[in-house]
Amino acid sequence: MTNIMQTGARGLLKGAAFDAADAKAQGIREDFPILTASLTKQGAPLVYLDSAATSQKPGAVIDAIVDYYENTNANVYRSIHRLGEKATAALESGRAAVADYIGAASSREIIFTRGTTESFNLLASSLCRRFEAGDEIILSEMEHHANIVPWHMAAKNYGVVLKFLPLNEAGDLELSDLDRLLNPRTKLVSLTHISNLLGTINPIGQIAPLVHARGALLAVDAAQSLPHMPIDVKALGADFLAFSGHKAFAPMGIGCLYGRQELLESLPPWQGGGEMISAVGLHGFSVNELPWKFEAGTPNVEGVVGLEAALDYMRRLDPTWIDTWTASLAAYAIERLEAIPGVTVHGAPRLRAGLFPFTLAGVHAHDLAAFLDRSGIAVRAGKHCAHPLSDKLELLSSCRASFHAYSTRADADALIKRLTAAARRGVIV
Repeated sequence: MTNIMQTGARGLLKGAAFDAADAKAQGIREDFPILTASLTKQGAPLVYLDSAATSQKPGAVIDAIVDYYENTNANVYRSIHRLGEKATAALESGRAAVADYIGAASSREIIFTRGTTESFNLLASSLCRRFEAGDEIILSEMEHHANIVPWHMAAKNYGVVLKFLPLNEAGDLELSDLDRLLNPRTKLVSLTHISNLLGTINPIGQIAPLVHARGALLAVDAAQSLPHMPIDVKALGADFLAFSGHKAFAPMGIGCLYGRQELLESLPPWQGGGEMISAVGLHGFSVNELPWKFEAGTPNVEGVVGLEAALDYMRRLDPTWIDTWTASLAAYAIERLEAIPGVTVHGAPRLRAGLFPFTLAGVHAHDLAAFLDRSGIAVRAGKHCAHPLSDKLELLSSCRASFHAYSTRADADALIKRLTAAARRGVIV
């Protein structure tokens, strides 16, 4: 039996502290041009509650990207003229910024990818070549597709065996089962930090020592956690960590795979061409050093520039504050939504981030999302890239509300008011 315990409920903002945070969030909205827009004929303000799918972008990020194209744009590493050297410096500045932000030991541990999905595809493709058929990888039932499908492909290609850590009815991982699943054939445990369906925050820092004690590696899906809370790969005990920039104020198409340097150096490259080679002949090639050996082709320099600006913006807001505020706002909304007849908020994990799924009895989630959209309220509807978890919860489809630093009590109240109207009406078409 493992001695891992879930951490207790954290302190959430109430009263005057909640009001003060709400005022701060209202000020933050002014940094985001799109949040001044209206999507309805009636001119209702945009209520953006889909930040778990992608965040909106502050002016600081937009300006950085425009400035890059107006003053820096050139190809990197290979163009030795002034602009080329400037673009290369911008790319490596972004790499150093990411390393600093997540507490990596070196910028060599930062591999730029298109996002979380590509990061896990890279990892599965390279890491599993070291494994033998019958070696085991432990995932959990709450993983989203980016941390499931690449491992399914690896199972087919390399014969590795996938096992899944279950979760209980509240939506917390059954950590006592981890001991049962871990065995000498376990090579990797790959878990999400925050469930993108239930919002469950998993105690990665407590899980890591047990995983390492059994000789396995730990990979962390930080797609939903890096945008909302401080991330320190050493404190987490992560051997690998993946995230997408676009959920954290950065542009789409940029993300990272962090890996401990000695591990990355031991892995083979996964794609060929571009900067991943150091020399090429007619009969072969030699592989470049870290981090470039995993970055084939021309990199997304614009994305890296935007990511650096986004991380700087996140740091100025204070990731701890973002975590506390969005979780408090979610708790505020959940308490009121659960009082509406017919509305169900699914899951009740011990620690929940600023997102949650909900349904209205007798109404398909897609219809409910369309109903909300007519009032300018944007939520996600569907299975949220987590089909196995939706199926386990017997959710054909659900709506998901997700908050970020710019979300306000007025946003939550707009959702509550509109859902109350939908519940009273019964039919929303």
